[in-house]
Amino acid sequence: MITLPGLLDTEAIRKDFPILDRVLHDGKKLVYLDNAATSQTPRQVIDVLSEYYEQHNANVHRGVHVLAEEATALYEGARDKVAAFINAPSRDEVIFTKNASESLNLVANMLGWADEPYRVDSDTEVVITEMEHHSNIVPWQLLSQRTGAKLKWFGLTDDGRLDLSNIEEVITEKTKIVSFTLVSNIMGTVNPVEAIVRRAQDVGALVLIDASQAAPHMVLDVQALQADFVAFTGHKMCGPTGIGVLWGRQELLEDLPPFLGGGEMIETVSMHSSTYAPAPHKFEAGTPPIAQAVGLGAAVDYLSSIGMDKIAQHEHALTEYAVKRLLEVPDLRIIGPATAEDRGAAISFTLGDIHPHDVGQVLDEQGIAVRVGHHCARPVCLRYGIPATTRASFYLYSTPAEVDALVDGLEHVRNFFG
Repeated sequence: MITLPGLLDTEAIRKDFPILDRVLHDGKKLVYLDNAATSQTPRQVIDVLSEYYEQHNANVHRGVHVLAEEATALYEGARDKVAAFINAPSRDEVIFTKNASESLNLVANMLGWADEPYRVDSDTEVVITEMEHHSNIVPWQLLSQRTGAKLKWFGLTDDGRLDLSNIEEVITEKTKIVSFTLVSNIMGTVNPVEAIVRRAQDVGALVLIDASQAAPHMVLDVQALQADFVAFTGHKMCGPTGIGVLWGRQELLEDLPPFLGGGEMIETVSMHSSTYAPAPHKFEAGTPPIAQAVGLGAAVDYLSSIGMDKIAQHEHALTEYAVKRLLEVPDLRIIGPATAEDRGAAISFTLGDIHPHDVGQVLDEQGIAVRVGHHCARPVCLRYGIPATTRASFYLYSTPAEVDALVDGLEHVRNFFG
């Protein structure tokens, strides 16, 4: 058994995750290395979800009966937990959505409908990067097409980092918003937030950070980031699917228009006009993802009990070991930073001329779950001239033994394809 400095007690942690005991093909035990897509769920979260449906299930805010009051307290309690988890100045800055994609779309649409000084129109520019998930590309393309705004982006260096050499030409006085990922979902690159935020602030542009690959893996402090908006999702951080978060500065949420209309988000309604509830409810139209939010609150409790700093330390040690082992595999090329410094726990690679889909299929036959394809980041694949990649991604329950299983599995892939 390999031990590395900084590792968590994974033997104890893995007991919290029933699915990790699954036995798959031909008695092969599951090796789950697809955490950048979706993490697994601990018993502590599963139990909270079961209790909610068994004991407290009702719609929130509207009812005066016991179940409605209990459901409301649990739902709003989850908001308190998330606010504390990200060090938000106010709980009212935490908006629940169904995923990070909806959070990003929410901001894009708000800015398209906003009044000055936030309005995006044909005289303005929107800035993203070439390493974004499609969820942080397509909404801005749609907004630019609808408003006539110019869409610009930072390119990538050969080693998988943002090329900020022309930052003053990309972010200009016309820039209304800069939206970028904190950690790349395909390459694991941790981006230089401070430099980008500083330049955006110099020209008066807003900043939106996609923290989907950061919130599960490191301490996320929205005040320290100094961004205007931060988006992330629950299903990558031990929570259920169907729940995301948008954090926004209070004064912006008060000034910007809602994205969706319906129940809950209103103050008064007549046949001629409506007024809106204060944030966050202004942006939570209709019945919200109540159980999912409660589950996310439980996931926040679980992660906090372990410590996000300890989780980050564990993943750094494991990623350092994984990079070292993967580089020992003949013909393997890591796409992105080839060191453990300034990178997250997702590693994408190619293996000679073997198509990643074939790599993934052979690994699956050995019980090893990885992700193959563009990872919703096709511009990255185009930048590096590859059809797709295989991606292994780790989390707090991942072990050096699973890294070794991956390396052994890749040797089997090479032998299989000659």
